[in-house]
Amino acid sequence: MRIVIADDAVILREGLTQLLGMRGHEVVASVGDADALRAAVAEHAPDVAVIDIRMPPTHTDEGLRAALELRRDHPGLGLLLFSQYVETRYAAELLAQAPAGVGYLLKERVSDLNEFVDALTRVAGGGTALDPEVVSHLLNSRRADALAGLTPREREVLALMAEGRTNAAIAASLVVTDRAVEKHVANIFTKLGLPPSGTGHRRVLAVLRYLEA
Repeated sequence: MRIVIADDAVILREGLTQLLGMRGHEVVASVGDADALRAAVAEHAPDVAVIDIRMPPTHTDEGLRAALELRRDHPGLGLLLFSQYVETRYAAELLAQAPAGVGYLLKERVSDLNEFVDALTRVAGGGTALDPEVVSHLLNSRRADALAGLTPREREVLALMAEGRTNAAIAASLVVTDRAVEKHVANIFTKLGLPPSGTGHRRVLAVLRYLEA
């Protein structure tokens, strides 16, 4: 494989370069920031890029934003995010665009170099490599995003539903009509993607979504 490594930690970059070279792969560029990463990919046309998420100048999400741009400008490039952190916002966007050829591994959880190289090979070949902890964070983020679409009143209604209260009890607690509560509950079901079904379990499922988030 022809590989670009982007990480502001010089020792990690150099170590990966040597280890990958010993296994017959070529690191065509080793850089420390997102701008240099973009330039290296444009110049060398690698098979895959190993990208840290937090790089200069702000050390927040430069790597992830660069990965999104690279996916747009170089759709055949494999992208392996390799970080200490789980950043869900741009990672979810990257995977939603096209999960093929995308990986996300956490540095502290990679203890076997062969597994790392296997993951890198899968990503370069159009496959995926996702750490289970990353997957868990992404799922939790999606649940929270779903609740973010609820109005403050709908959140109040859902919280009271989670306490096991009936519509009548919710109406009494909020000092509104039963019909108003029914409307709020219907809106909650719609926003949480819970269509009508013969089982009648939508109320339970809505409460589960609330508790999970």
